Amino acid sequence: MDGQQGKINYQRELDHILSGFSREGRVPRLLLHACCAPCSSYVLEYLSAYFQITVFFYNPNIGPRAEYEKRAEEIGRLISCLPVENRARLELGAYEPERFLAAVRGLEQEPEGGRRCEACFRLRLEEAAMLAALGGYDYFCTTLTISPLKDAALLNRIGLELGRQYGVAYLPSDFKKREGYKRSIQLSQAYGLYRQDYCGCIFSKAERDRSRAGAGAPIK
Repeated sequence: MDGQQGKINYQRELDHILSGFSREGRVPRLLLHACCAPCSSYVLEYLSAYFQITVFFYNPNIGPRAEYEKRAEEIGRLISCLPVENRARLELGAYEPERFLAAVRGLEQEPEGGRRCEACFRLRLEEAAMLAALGGYDYFCTTLTISPLKDAALLNRIGLELGRQYGVAYLPSDFKKREGYKRSIQLSQAYGLYRQDYCGCIFSKAERDRSRAGAGAPIK
């Protein structure tokens, strides 16, 4: 626990788990839910020394479809060219925007970071937990905690709850710690990764467009 505020230090928890693997000399299987290539870059660089990783790209929130396909293509390109200790593989989930819209029905007017985002996190993490359980993975987790705009404590609470529900261990994380987010920007620049300027859903895109319009910038 963080003595100052009584909050869980998820990076410290992750350190403890990883050090155990090193002592035991084992390389577990990890299903890593990935939101995009930039966020995945540092996480893959970091965790590939400890796990056999399957990157699971399941993001029915992303729209329009062209944006979804571009992000999926970029994460495949990243995996193919990023030098890592244990090579990762990619599994593409189904593109199901109707599931996202059903999950957030009634929450359309929620602000970014509110209950709509929580429902979206749960939808994606539950799919990852189910796949991890079916595939016999040792752990599952998500790259989403690398973002300074995402609530890492909320993501970890959801992940731990779903891990208990589906009988598969959730790997705690706060990947933005230790300059993880900064490193992701450096890797994105090094590999020329496409960095989107909105979270992914139609609601975050609308908010981006309103911000641009308010600033007098052209809307693409």
